[in-house]
Amino acid sequence: MELKRVVITGLGAISPLGNDVETTWNNAVAGKSGAGPITHFDASLFKTQFACEVKDFNAAEHFDRKKLRQLDLYAQYGIVAARQAIEDSGLVAEGNTTNLNRIGVIVAAGIGGLHTFEEEAGYYACNKENGPKYNPFFIPKMIADIASGHVSMEYGFHGPNYGTVSACASSNHAIIDAFNLIRLGKADAIVTGGAEAAVFPAGVGGFNSMHALSTRNDSPETASRPFSASRDGFVIGEGSAVLVLEELEHALARGAKIYAEVAGGGMSADAHHLTATHPEGLGAKLSMESALEDAGMKPEDIDYINVHGTSTPVGDVSEVKAIVDVFGEHAHKLNISSTKSMTGHLLGATGALEALFSVKAVQNDIVPPTINHADDDEDPNIDYTLNFTFNKAQERTVNAVLSNTFGFGGHNATVIVKKYKA
Repeated sequence: MELKRVVITGLGAISPLGNDVETTWNNAVAGKSGAGPITHFDASLFKTQFACEVKDFNAAEHFDRKKLRQLDLYAQYGIVAARQAIEDSGLVAEGNTTNLNRIGVIVAAGIGGLHTFEEEAGYYACNKENGPKYNPFFIPKMIADIASGHVSMEYGFHGPNYGTVSACASSNHAIIDAFNLIRLGKADAIVTGGAEAAVFPAGVGGFNSMHALSTRNDSPETASRPFSASRDGFVIGEGSAVLVLEELEHALARGAKIYAEVAGGGMSADAHHLTATHPEGLGAKLSMESALEDAGMKPEDIDYINVHGTSTPVGDVSEVKAIVDVFGEHAHKLNISSTKSMTGHLLGATGALEALFSVKAVQNDIVPPTINHADDDEDPNIDYTLNFTFNKAQERTVNAVLSNTFGFGGHNATVIVKKYKA
């Protein structure tokens, strides 16, 4: 069976760097930090009091009051980003004869409606003497697949519809699933990506209890500092990114613009630890090798790696080890950058946002930077002869980008995008 080619024809973003794709991308290229004091709740008693929040998002501009009763914040972000991507793609433009039965939606979340769960649990705790009384929308607001359901219902898309949940690898898994379904001929197009909104007490407090978050409250903008000696944990972020993946001939037949092509995807498991990456980067190595094999590409075909790079002491080291193992001498010819230094870690949405950055890098031949680097780590496993694109974006020819995401539970997922060539 000949596999079909899959291209990217639409993009959407609600992020800590902007509420549309161009603003988000331009701020990333400029090296702007999206971090600041938490505004979603009073964090004054928390070890971490800052995050990379979405700014100036007014839900009332996007949903009526009746609809808002049904939507957790994570789903709001996901739906609005999906609307942007679908409009950008022209997939359902007037006069388009696209078969809606062959358009799917796969939007991931690592956690889902955490805020809704927190509110409902708190309500019961305060009122349990009167017996259980829950909002009838509690379950459908909370569940991690519901953003996909809302998007499909809004547009009448009857194709494959679900959400993937694999912690911080969730949206890369969503993109890989969409890619595979299209190239196998199961769908003509799939709206895919991720959404997350966990900057609430349970999210911040839970990660604080694990010592996973940076506590650099005196300098939020510089707290996410991947590959620096002074890194002390990740900065939690929120938002959504959505891409429209489409079968090539279907896209060409309707005259769609094509941003880039999805070349391949790889997946693996660390099988090592509940929350820590494998110290030798074993799972990351297998995931990258699998993606290259799937794409029919060699290590030297990759120009840029958008790394998972969360700014944690262990994770950054293991990923660099894996890159050196996979790419050998070519690793010194690559650009490497962690855009989480600007966006923070969007958990289940992070892979989608970084896939979007990868597409824009291919489109514009610009590598966004790893900001906030001030001090080299003495650990010999972080090789500073590699080009980490520290502090300033770099222009170069970017024919292909490999993007990594790794999640609690040892989940690893790698996506490769490349320039589209007829």
